[in-house]
Amino acid sequence: MNKLAKAFKAIGLIISKPYLLNHIIEDESVWKQYVEKNYQMPFALPNVDIPDLFPDFDVTVNPYAYLDGATLPIDIAVLKALAIKYKVEKYFEIGTWRGESVANIANVVADCTTLNLPDLEILELGMTEDYVEMHRFFSKDLPNVKHIFGNSHNFDFSKYSKQFDMVFVDGDHHYDAVKKDTKTAFDLINNEDKIIVWHDYALEPETVRWSVMAGILDGCPPDKRKNIYHISNTLCAVYINEKLISKPLKINSKPTHWFEVNIKAIK
Repeated sequence: MNKLAKAFKAIGLIISKPYLLNHIIEDESVWKQYVEKNYQMPFALPNVDIPDLFPDFDVTVNPYAYLDGATLPIDIAVLKALAIKYKVEKYFEIGTWRGESVANIANVVADCTTLNLPDLEILELGMTEDYVEMHRFFSKDLPNVKHIFGNSHNFDFSKYSKQFDMVFVDGDHHYDAVKKDTKTAFDLINNEDKIIVWHDYALEPETVRWSVMAGILDGCPPDKRKNIYHISNTLCAVYINEKLISKPLKINSKPTHWFEVNIKAIK
């Protein structure tokens, strides 16, 4: 089948099944082309090795459930290490889930706030009562964690503007939501020297999620883009207003460092 015939067939399929257009729009290769065209970044964000960011990286992650939908242990460890290194006093998080990330941060940060969809809204999305009950499992009883509820797309953040030292964006990972949450995050930090971390910037530690990257870059103030990095071995991107040692992301590269992992079950 020649290219013209394929094109007509594709158009015919989209006309008969319009939902297929969503698959085309959401395809990561399309977003990769978007980022390359608009930002000239074919190799994604500059990659910062964990030992360069934290020369004495040694962090305990607790609690951690090893269940579906969780942030990787290394992601939480890096989040916690950032909070320690930069002496974070007030932390804000978009997307609570089981509360693993905020529960870990609450061990080292005095004042934590986490935003999630209201339980009723989650039920209206077709989720089960059991699913709803898992939210805030690890964080609901922590005295220094404040739980607030709303959809970050239309939530009124005005009372929280310029209050936080660190923001963790881990809500809806579609482009529009990431763009909106990125704009919100820059309004929540109390000055340009504070920190923003985005989860699921990558699908795997060496595989970029281009739609999320596009949302981050489009939502970020232009003068701040030069200070957004991918943290090696993680799914996270980070805004730090510093010139960090970095290099292009290299796929399937030989390890330059590795980690000691001790896993202990707690009941």
